[in-house]
Amino acid sequence: MISEYSLSAPREDFYNITAQVREAVKKSGAADTLAVVFCPHTTAGITINENADPDVVRDLIFALDKTFPDRAEFRHAEGNSAAHLKASTIGSSVTILVENGQLVLGTWQGIYFCEFDPPRNRKFYVKVL
Repeated sequence: MISEYSLSAPREDFYNITAQVREAVKKSGAADTLAVVFCPHTTAGITINENADPDVVRDLIFALDKTFPDRAEFRHAEGNSAAHLKASTIGSSVTILVENGQLVLGTWQGIYFCEFDPPRNRKFYVKVL
């Protein structure tokens, strides 16, 4: 079963989607399996990182902006090449272990939808295997 979720992303940010992924696992009724979270967009991504200190997300965005600044030399007509570079670096999916119906995440980990080309209305999918 694939669960589809919508997300409004008004600004470049990492949006915590851990609760939605937990919901998809619960709805599936699966106990010991894997869950795959997938982003079908080329200027957004999915990652797992710290969810306790919001400065971590700010630091990640800062570092990605410094690593992939918008450049006049980019040729892509839409003008969002930096967003494509960030999304390719982060990746479009993550796989999470599920044990006894619960996500197996570290104490400080959360699952994030990473928006790099706002504002956008986005979708992401969760497949519980």
